[in-house]
Amino acid sequence: MWQAARLALGTASALGLSRFAYGLLVPAMRDDLRWTLAEAGAMSTANGLGYLVGALLTAFVVRRAGVAAAFRRGMALTAITLAATALSGDFTVLLLLRAAAGVAGAVVFISGGVIASRVANRVGSGTPITVYFAGAGLGIVFGGVTIPLLGDDWRVAWVALGVAAGVATLVSWTAAAGGGEPPAATAGRARVRALWRPAVAYLLFALGYITYITFLSAYLDDHAAPTWQVVLTWAALGAAVVAAPALWSRPIGSWSGTRAMATLLLVLGAGAGLALAAPTPVVILGSAVVYGATFMGVPAAITALIRTTVAPADWTATLAAFTTVFAAGQTAGPWLAGIVADRTSTDATLAWTAVLCAAAAVIVVRVGPPRRRSAPRPPRRRPAAPDHRRRGS
Repeated sequence: MWQAARLALGTASALGLSRFAYGLLVPAMRDDLRWTLAEAGAMSTANGLGYLVGALLTAFVVRRAGVAAAFRRGMALTAITLAATALSGDFTVLLLLRAAAGVAGAVVFISGGVIASRVANRVGSGTPITVYFAGAGLGIVFGGVTIPLLGDDWRVAWVALGVAAGVATLVSWTAAAGGGEPPAATAGRARVRALWRPAVAYLLFALGYITYITFLSAYLDDHAAPTWQVVLTWAALGAAVVAAPALWSRPIGSWSGTRAMATLLLVLGAGAGLALAAPTPVVILGSAVVYGATFMGVPAAITALIRTTVAPADWTATLAAFTTVFAAGQTAGPWLAGIVADRTSTDATLAWTAVLCAAAAVIVVRVGPPRRRSAPRPPRRRPAAPDHRRRGS
């Protein structure tokens, strides 16, 4: 579990710091750089596009360098790109830096997931997988506590995120040794056809979940939330992510088929919609806690599904394929939701999450228990040909 906890700094950096903390910076960057919500969403779209490219490249990187080296290099690049984001206010430069952070984040996400799966196989439990994905909450808590207290100085905030990612890189460096296999000639084959319904649901989830966390601070800002409420909301959201393994490790590891994934999606959609019931601090806080306790469980459920239905040799390729689907969804989601919000209000971004996650749950709930991988059957022996030779007298 100590190795899984240090690996979890991978999702803390690649997701919590690199992607989700950006939502806290939207109000300050939007005011200083005079962005529309669509332009603010375009930054998340650029990050998602980079994530898509990274997902396509990860199998190649793993083949050349090995999964442990891929994880470490992705972590280092994430820290560098976060700190570099403070250097410019130019829209194009920022788009490129957010895309670069997405590439690095995808490499970390996939390679770390493979290492966590190997650790889970070694200990005979799915808990290392849920612990790994829960690490994103650590990054959210760090950003939620520090960024609002820095006021409108978004450049200092990016430097702080880069430094935190650098520390995470150092602490997690030796934990990647759990994937210490030599570079392979192949990363296996992507086994997606038999899991097409979960793949479609994962696409809708990616389209929806990212808009909530991207525009949560803008939603709070539009409702004149004080700084203490922003800090409390984000800290509670991150803490709920960290606590998620205590809630979901057993269901994800023991429930058949995609039952856990469907349950997570339904609860997630309900949590996102809860904030629309009344924009009061208590209701919004409850919405953030439900969201935090469920959204990272969906990638964990997908990883566990792959681990139990796909041969180990094909884990990297299959997880990369699902991450590509995921990246495609989260690339388009913030930009599309931002366009809708510009014409309505930031309430639309929360409704977007609720509707798409509910739709994903409806799709995946129809899936029966998947076939578990089995050992190959031994080749059938042909019966011996009859001996027609005349026996000696």
